Amino acid sequence: MSTGDTTTSTGDDTGAKHVPRDPYDYPRQWEADVVLSDGGTVHLRPIVPSDADRLVAFHGRLSERTRYLRYFGAYPRIPQRDLERFTTVDHHDRVAFIALLGDDIVAVGRYERLGDGPSAEVAFVVDDAHQGRGLGSILLEHLAAAASECGLRRFVAEVLAENSPMVRVFRDAGYQVSRAMEEGVLHLEFDIDPTEESLAVARAREQAAEARSVHNLLHPRSVAVIGASTDPTKIGYVVFSNLLAADFAGTVYPVNPEHRSVRGVRAYKSVLEIPDPVDLAVVAVPADQVEAVLDGALVKGVKTLVIVTAGFAEAGPHGLHAELRLVGEARAHGMRVVGPNALGVLNTDSSVRLNATLAPRLPARGRAGFFCQSGALGTAILADAESRGLGLSTFVSAGNRADVSGNDLLQYWETDPDTDLVLLYLESFGNPRKFARLARRLGRTKPIVAVKSGRHAVRPQLAANSAEVDESSVQALFEQAGVVRVENLAQLFDTALVFAHQPLPAGPRVGIVGNSSAIGLLAADTARAQGLRLAFDPVDIGAQAGPEEFASAVREALNSPDTDALVAVFVPPVATPGSAYARALREAVQELNLHKPIVSTFLAVEGIPAELAVAGPDGAPGKGSIPSFSSPERAVAALARVVRYAAWRQRPQGHLIRPAGVHAEAAQDIVREILDGQDSNVVLEDADVVRLLGCYGIDVVPFKVISSADAAVAAAEELGYPVAMKAVDERLRGRPDLAGVRLDLASEDAVRRAYRDLRDVSHEDDVYVQKMAPKGISCFIGLQDDPSFGSLVSFGLSGLVSTLLGDRAYRAVPLTDVDAATLVREPKSAPLLTGYRGDEPADLAALQDMVLRVAALAEDNPEVRSLSLDPVMASPAGAFVANARVVLGPPPARPDTGPRRLRPINAVD
Repeated sequence: MSTGDTTTSTGDDTGAKHVPRDPYDYPRQWEADVVLSDGGTVHLRPIVPSDADRLVAFHGRLSERTRYLRYFGAYPRIPQRDLERFTTVDHHDRVAFIALLGDDIVAVGRYERLGDGPSAEVAFVVDDAHQGRGLGSILLEHLAAAASECGLRRFVAEVLAENSPMVRVFRDAGYQVSRAMEEGVLHLEFDIDPTEESLAVARAREQAAEARSVHNLLHPRSVAVIGASTDPTKIGYVVFSNLLAADFAGTVYPVNPEHRSVRGVRAYKSVLEIPDPVDLAVVAVPADQVEAVLDGALVKGVKTLVIVTAGFAEAGPHGLHAELRLVGEARAHGMRVVGPNALGVLNTDSSVRLNATLAPRLPARGRAGFFCQSGALGTAILADAESRGLGLSTFVSAGNRADVSGNDLLQYWETDPDTDLVLLYLESFGNPRKFARLARRLGRTKPIVAVKSGRHAVRPQLAANSAEVDESSVQALFEQAGVVRVENLAQLFDTALVFAHQPLPAGPRVGIVGNSSAIGLLAADTARAQGLRLAFDPVDIGAQAGPEEFASAVREALNSPDTDALVAVFVPPVATPGSAYARALREAVQELNLHKPIVSTFLAVEGIPAELAVAGPDGAPGKGSIPSFSSPERAVAALARVVRYAAWRQRPQGHLIRPAGVHAEAAQDIVREILDGQDSNVVLEDADVVRLLGCYGIDVVPFKVISSADAAVAAAEELGYPVAMKAVDERLRGRPDLAGVRLDLASEDAVRRAYRDLRDVSHEDDVYVQKMAPKGISCFIGLQDDPSFGSLVSFGLSGLVSTLLGDRAYRAVPLTDVDAATLVREPKSAPLLTGYRGDEPADLAALQDMVLRVAALAEDNPEVRSLSLDPVMASPAGAFVANARVVLGPPPARPDTGPRRLRPINAVD
């Protein structure tokens, strides 16, 4: 093998022509910021020749033991010949990734193709000081992804048997590894195509690493306030004062170059002068000074930055450029960033007591985690939570959300033992596909309540790192993931109070007890409108009844086996204080302990009045407290959201089903053949549509394209009567009056007459002749590709009315069998498929199977940009596709596929 070989094959298999490659020209999508197992970050990129000095320095830091295990010998220095070969690669047959922390290489991984075949030898080495941080497994993931892009299918590795950490990296990656031992050397081989196990391993490591990075943010042992001020009008004064007022359990260091102390605490001129490690730095200096203080934080080794300073992306292109450069530098030096333009972060844990925000008070301790993007709204949110009696575990206001996002918090809250409920105020999505995946997993154990604003506009500071997602996609994302979507903050807090203090209901049957028939009927009407069922007629104890009579009615309602939840609607009488009734209600509920949720309209109070509160460990309202609402409509609406979530959680998750008879490789060959040399979307010809769908077991009802009456008759005889005849022009076929369609043609005369009619209407000779499908309900199955969200499968009944009314259901790929089953039953017109008014039901199992086949096609072939099967005739005999249209194009970016990586920092144009 020659030194500095920069040639490679242009193809994926043997015998391909070799052409020169520029060693500096690597695929830019291979660069990535990654989170390590301890929550720190490194920057990963392919090696280039100018990295030679870095590589020599890296090698010099390796211990003799590490060098021996990697090179099977002492290898104290890298000879010039090897140095050139190590740093000059072709980024195809020979690939090397370096992990950079600042300017230093801390790990190297490489592969080299063996001959011209589909296998490559892989190896990596990690700086002794950074071993045990998960760098080996990350390098393996990224090398495997790059190798797959370059046509490789298999990795081999030679590892000394005594090198147990390296053996463990391969063993624990989730691949099927074969091994052989010879003279103390293990020979390992494994296919690099992702498996269910390898994907599960990568997802678990991603969750642990990202959760750890947020844990570092919310559990600092020391906080430096860079820009701590003695001027009460400055944000540096406010943040520092709030940290002190919360009685932070760690150490606080004010950084102010002009004062010896701030609020009686010794100040430091720069973060570098602080004698001890700094876990968290809150940056409160003007925007034009942030970059300068960042340099000190990088050198100091600060783990996380919270930048409350404004003046970045929201200030225009220059601010955006500064923001992206700042985050890039921070990540490259191992730090995560909250902000800029953030309100800050807080943790109410008694062992932390962190209030690194601009909000004046640390909220009451609770079990709800809250993430919001808007700093301006953050203060109002915290004040509203306090007034409603909703305690929080943690709170993060991410501002411009340049780095730390809601997805990071979902990863943290999934395993946080102090958080039972997740609240989100979202203005945009950075990575919608990842949000859907994380929310769906988290929602099975902890409710997620979300306000999604920005339906029609996104703040400029968020546009740079946001994905545009239409409303149908957002709705599908939330419904499939079990996220409870609300319209505003008032509804969010209404719903959160029930989740935070009451158990989940076993079903939708609601009892109503009160002392006013009018208010009871109002609650009943609202319950029916919300899809709840009344367990019995509303109970009215009368305006003169006393507290004990009220408590007795409540006991009877809760004891009823027909009651899953209770609404107490109460107007305090003049003669008796309402507080007595409230205490009677609380005591009756505590006495029964039946784990049925209760909401109330009591004392005209919103939140948890003292009379309805059950004190938690720290005295704040805890589990069992009964939330009160200002109106029965709000009380019932909040309860209804909880009921719907409980029903979603009780439904089986289903299984990802791979339908039988799928030929993915043949489909991919067809797609490559059609798109060869194309850089724009292509509408497939009929024959190609039939071929592609056939690879997934989706058959189109037989048809022929003819151009004369005689050919039409011949086609009809070949296909078998009765037949349909259709114009080639889609607009004519799709008209409500069916001007371009003739059905049930059962004779030669009928076919000739239909051909003449269609030719007169369309002014074209060509028409379709198609065998008549069995009679049934005309349906639509569609596939649309959102470049940010991924592929959505849609289902509805065909026709103009359904289209105009938007009566379509959506699910995101991949689909489980339960997803498919609920998709075809969800449209409001779906009862027509199940025997409405005595008709014979359609074969729903056949429809579900077709939906799963469409989903599999989308998952295997990201080049499918859209697909429509319209109509699909759903009949008792099965589901039959009468018409299909497919559009292929260059696949969009998939931000949640491939090896682990942080959301990319977008480049500025």
